Amino acid sequence: MRTKSSDKKKINVITLGCSKNIYDSEVLMGQLRANNKEVVHEQHGDIVVINTCGFIDNAKEESINTILEYVKLKDEKKIEKVFVTGCLSERYKPDLEKEIPNVDSYFGTRDLPQLLKVLGADYKHELVGERLTTTPKHYAYLKISEGCDRPCSFCAIPLMRGQHKSKPIEELVLEAKNLAKNGTKELILIAQDLTYYGLDIYKKRNLAELLKELSKVNGIEWIRLHYAFPTGFPEDVLDEMNQNPKICNYIDIPLQHISDDILKSMKRGTTKEKTNKLLDAFREKVPNMTIRTTLIVGYPGETEKHFEELKNWVSEQKFDRLGCFTYSHEENTSAYQLEDDVPQEEKERRVEEIMAIQQQISLEKNKEKIGSTLKCIIDRKEGDYYIARTEFDSPDVDNEVLIDATENYLSLGTFVNVKIYNADDYDLYGEVLS
Repeated sequence: MRTKSSDKKKINVITLGCSKNIYDSEVLMGQLRANNKEVVHEQHGDIVVINTCGFIDNAKEESINTILEYVKLKDEKKIEKVFVTGCLSERYKPDLEKEIPNVDSYFGTRDLPQLLKVLGADYKHELVGERLTTTPKHYAYLKISEGCDRPCSFCAIPLMRGQHKSKPIEELVLEAKNLAKNGTKELILIAQDLTYYGLDIYKKRNLAELLKELSKVNGIEWIRLHYAFPTGFPEDVLDEMNQNPKICNYIDIPLQHISDDILKSMKRGTTKEKTNKLLDAFREKVPNMTIRTTLIVGYPGETEKHFEELKNWVSEQKFDRLGCFTYSHEENTSAYQLEDDVPQEEKERRVEEIMAIQQQISLEKNKEKIGSTLKCIIDRKEGDYYIARTEFDSPDVDNEVLIDATENYLSLGTFVNVKIYNADDYDLYGEVLS
């Protein structure tokens, strides 16, 4: 019996990890589609490409388990080939080739042309800015730079993603225009470090200029900032946010800790005093700004005193959104030379304590919104509710607004004005104003 032509094989792309990986998968899928390949995202396919995460222990474990799952399907002849790409493959390729040899080939984060070649496709340079999005069409991630030049002691990202490299403004504007043509209304700007944008190609921090140009794109109504580094933050971005209605009054700025001892060991290049001054500047220049941050607990040498200082600071600052993670001891980082001296159970206890404080803060802030009217975008429908978001919330990680679907018919991706009538820890309940 004749086998099917390789051109007719369906390629299934599996994405693990962060929004930057989602973006990379979308670029890969766009290239494959342009080569007339049949490509799907996380559905059944004859050929599987796994885009892995190698950031921390849990992510690495999920990636390895996923590879093993699909290798087993290959051994059972339920699929034909398995290829692995992304951060885990970039970081541990020799080990993976030795431990899981049944994978057809491993590729790193910068090996897109080579990966396309083994999939029978050519890398098309003219496709800059085009990709096959996997998010709901009304919002999309826009990766404005790759890699990172920061020396953070705990972070392996530079090992996997290389040095910081900004994309030119004109390239990003073209990409935004292509997205807007396909119905995108919200751009979520992502990078390992938004703060550094432009230094390499424009010799200055140029995020504010990028925001101005992106906001000129017809159809784009919201632009959201993710992953800004606190040291050297360009404060002209705050001026642009305050005066430009398209820039969401929202920033995701991972601060990681507040104890000077821990910040120094983490090589964050800042202090408690400087961090607090930056937060004061945010709130002074953009009074209704929502600040999201992430923290790490259980870093080597974090004593109970350091942790108490962190807890008190979280209580004082009252962040709008906050995530907390346990420290992961990563090979080839400078912190790996330190003793991982906080037991895992203690790390997890500290996470729970921080998140209990944040839960109460979130509830108080949500209750303050009862009676207010907020502009929301409709993301999806679940059961008897439409799930919406305000400009103060990013998809998947932040609060949501629930609207009774039995009393309304709303189109996904549309903006509506919603009056808030109830609130709980992490969600608001509202009714649409006609």
